[in-house]
Amino acid sequence: MRTLVVATTFIFLSPFVFNVSAGFRSERPAAQVYRRYCVSCHGTDGRAQTSKGKFSHARDLSDAQWQAEVSDERIFNSITNGRNVRGNMPAFSNKLNEKEVNSLVDFVRRLKGPQQ
Repeated sequence: MRTLVVATTFIFLSPFVFNVSAGFRSERPAAQVYRRYCVSCHGTDGRAQTSKGKFSHARDLSDAQWQAEVSDERIFNSITNGRNVRGNMPAFSNKLNEKEVNSLVDFVRRLKGPQQ
């Protein structure tokens, strides 16, 4: 009987336990993630005109030419792994889950400014 109770308890609780162990972070809206992690360098409009953005040579995310040339995969990888080419962008793989990074890629695409 005791084995049955333990087995039943395990079956009942396993979805909760495994969900927590897979990652306790809940998915946040892209705008919230951008405000939390990106705005200090890239600014609210993506133009990187903040003092921190200018100092670190942050990318102007609204640049139409850059937007046309860069792939979603590269933006995803830059967010996840960071970049050390032009400036010094930290990696966010330990702070954001895959869905959040994908939604942030879409958010960055919406920052595109007018073609010059």
